[in-house]
Amino acid sequence: MAGGAREVLTLQLGHFAGFVGAHWWNQQDAALCDAADAGEPPGELCPDVLYRAGRTPSGQDTYTPRLVLMDLKGSLSSLKQEGGLYGDRQLDAAIAWQGKLTTHKEELCPPNPYLQDLLSAEGVLSSDGTWRVKSIPNGKGPPPLTAATAPKPLVPTESSSRVWSDFLRVHLHPRSICMIQKYNHDGEAGRLEAFGQGESLLKEPRYLEELEDRLHFFVEECDYLQGFQILCDLHDGFSGVGAKATELLRDEYSGRGIITWGLLPGPYSLGEPQKNIYRLLNTAFGLVHMSAHSSLVCPLSLGGSLGLRPEPPVTFPHLRYDATLPFHCAAILATALDTVTVPYRRRSSPVSMVHLADTLNSSGKKVATAAAAIPFPLVPGQCLPDALAQLGGAAAWTPLSACGRPSGARFAQSVVLRGLDKACLTSRPAPGTRLPSPLHACDTGEDVLAQYLQQQQPRARSSAHLLLAPCKVVPPYPCLFSPSLGRHGLLLDGPPSGAAVESIPVLGALCSSSTLGRALGDLARDLGKLDVRRWASFMDAGVEQGDVEEALQELGSLAQCYQGGDGLAD
Repeated sequence: MAGGAREVLTLQLGHFAGFVGAHWWNQQDAALCDAADAGEPPGELCPDVLYRAGRTPSGQDTYTPRLVLMDLKGSLSSLKQEGGLYGDRQLDAAIAWQGKLTTHKEELCPPNPYLQDLLSAEGVLSSDGTWRVKSIPNGKGPPPLTAATAPKPLVPTESSSRVWSDFLRVHLHPRSICMIQKYNHDGEAGRLEAFGQGESLLKEPRYLEELEDRLHFFVEECDYLQGFQILCDLHDGFSGVGAKATELLRDEYSGRGIITWGLLPGPYSLGEPQKNIYRLLNTAFGLVHMSAHSSLVCPLSLGGSLGLRPEPPVTFPHLRYDATLPFHCAAILATALDTVTVPYRRRSSPVSMVHLADTLNSSGKKVATAAAAIPFPLVPGQCLPDALAQLGGAAAWTPLSACGRPSGARFAQSVVLRGLDKACLTSRPAPGTRLPSPLHACDTGEDVLAQYLQQQQPRARSSAHLLLAPCKVVPPYPCLFSPSLGRHGLLLDGPPSGAAVESIPVLGALCSSSTLGRALGDLARDLGKLDVRRWASFMDAGVEQGDVEEALQELGSLAQCYQGGDGLAD
């Protein structure tokens, strides 16, 4: 049990959601291991919000994500569906039949070299035959290693990370993975391409009961479940799975927070018209249905547009990434996610998921956008007031929701800044010195950030959150950082040090603004221009003409919520 924690159950629906989720859990794991290795007291974030303690049949304590994920046949590579901590339930089961047995075995994927090497770096096989892994905080997990020094693990490459399970370094509970055998991850046939296919999946007793069983398993052991965070692919048939899943959660767990992150891979190719039309339709239907059933929905993408108009991917001043690689895009989105979710994961004075959503979703504004500065630009020794003054307004934040840069009225925002040294949070000018700005007069870092937001958007409802802990970016996080950054993500004022970046400061924001009115309106116009009769395969999956017209109307209503209102024009 997670004593006193306000637990969150995470759902990952889809393969790109698996990529983002793998990076997300790796970053949580890196923070846990850092704290354990340093023997630090409990940190600012409470890991029990996301993790659960358990015990294997052999008596080994475990600490695994409170997670249910769904993906397609062929997406696990060498990872077992039941995970590796609790043994193989099928092979371990007693066989009552005494007659002749015939065994049929599917050819296994070769073990991933990175994961094999990672296991050897994480533990050893003791003389009694027990696998010993590193300890984790709060006294959970087996005893720490005291024997041989762990070797340095291999660093996964883009070519070795074909699927998300190729670089996931976290052990999962046997109840976490739910495989959809009806559709294939690879190949041209048997794909989960359309919203209607995904919606129909959770109408089938087999998959509905399996999902409900896993949800009940994790929920029933919680002391205080604050809600669900859902990572869901928007571009393919998993948008339909997400629509039915959010509806199920709303009906069965009324009053709990449901925050849905609608994930879209990088920019699309103009040479794939059917794929692009399906992406448009799935995105439109997914946003409409998931916003109806969720407390809040936030699209996450490094692309420039939700609709059919091609836009270049977003850029970051100090990142060098390949927008065609899910391994890269997912790492950046996971970093933003790890930051903007801080309010409901804090150990002290947490903001509940419901409250966070309520600050952003007033008057029907159920969709929010995300933006971030990755990393937050800071020179060693520079104080926060000076850094914010140089950063400028929200236009300096990179948009992460494929809705363009924020413009127009700003209604509400939740902003998190993390990874700054405590000594740098305020300015300490000499007595009698003229202050450069009101920010330099603030007594605390929280006051500095709140004052900055008030200056930039005086009529917006703003909540400011400060976290000393940085975001961990150790392998298998890809090497995306400019040589101008030091080991802790600070801007070097001299020649590159050559040291790998291990952690970074990040500013992340969730925002409700009139930018969404334009983006949702553009999406509705693109949808309205389609002759859906030309895309019979999409309609045959279970969507009717009336459903398209209803989605158009709902998109228009959503867009209308963001027109005008009380906010600041940028």
